[in-house]
Amino acid sequence: MGKIKRHTASFPYDPRLLFPVLFLTGIGIVMVYSASSALALERFGSDYYFVKKQAVFALAGIVMLVVFRHTPYRIFRASIYPILILAVLLLIAVQISPFGHSVGGAKRWLKVFGFSFQPSETARFAMIIYLAYSISKKQDKIKDFSIGFIPHIIVLGLFAGLIAMQPDFGSVMILCALTWIMLFIGGVRVSHLASGILVLSPFVIFFLMSAEYRLKRLVSFLDPWKYPSDEGYQIIHSLMAFGTGGLWGRGLGEGCQKLFYLPEPHTDFIFSVIGEELGLWGVFIILGFYFIILWRGISISKTSKDLFGSFIAVGLTAAIALQVSINMGVALGLLPTKGLTLPFLSYGGTSLVINMACIGILMNIGASRVS
Repeated sequence: MGKIKRHTASFPYDPRLLFPVLFLTGIGIVMVYSASSALALERFGSDYYFVKKQAVFALAGIVMLVVFRHTPYRIFRASIYPILILAVLLLIAVQISPFGHSVGGAKRWLKVFGFSFQPSETARFAMIIYLAYSISKKQDKIKDFSIGFIPHIIVLGLFAGLIAMQPDFGSVMILCALTWIMLFIGGVRVSHLASGILVLSPFVIFFLMSAEYRLKRLVSFLDPWKYPSDEGYQIIHSLMAFGTGGLWGRGLGEGCQKLFYLPEPHTDFIFSVIGEELGLWGVFIILGFYFIILWRGISISKTSKDLFGSFIAVGLTAAIALQVSINMGVALGLLPTKGLTLPFLSYGGTSLVINMACIGILMNIGASRVS
């Protein structure tokens, strides 16, 4: 124990979290440039447009990591309700304020003084903190339906309803999955969780059927080659990228699918560009670093000094795992197409900064257990 304390004092950042995150962020900057240079040159007249912004996002993310590493995580316990209220107000502001910003027919961003961010990312973080606080506080009555299940589902319903209005069905499903994972680990009865799924299923089916583009995505997922020019276009070219990458890849910067075949290759489909240019071994290295991050998150949650910190660690780790699994699943044709960034790799300021802040919180929880 003494050795752990001395190591923590001399270098206050968990290297088993820090180095994988910095590596992924660094390779992300390189891959964002490779994936976006042609697109940026056509749209903005500079092939460095996206990579310069991503570098700024990365610096801001590192600052947030440092700040939250040295901010005691227990401060969130006292500020949970202001955090919830702020997250709700930001989601409402997307719909009713003049700062709401639409891209591709979806109104999911707030744009203030030229800076855009997604409140749904803030809502996910707020939900994790709320669930960690509530589950840890109600452990003695967590199996009670009216105490351990209903209040959490009400808060989930509020967030899910506001996000669904954007519309952003994928983020709603991630939020629901994250909530179910935390409630299950927190000790809520499986029968309560199963009954909740049965009750919500008709609403999910109705939501899927209510928009033609969602239904087309689902149908094309089952057989993308049947719709090569519309709904199956993205996944076909994503699979082609992995197929041509082979074992060693075509070489950094040598990919073809990013050249106006894959839509937005620097965001949703950056994993496909990695597969084409770095090959199977590059993909395995990326997966290895994600595995280390998830392993450390689970280890920190198991050894936390209190339940609140343990559940925060579970939630933050599960959120990253869900993002990674869904993004990669979409790129490999294992899941229906959903616009979702790959943590630390994809272009996007809100996702990168919040995920870096989450790593800082995990480090703080890990350091607190040996202090």
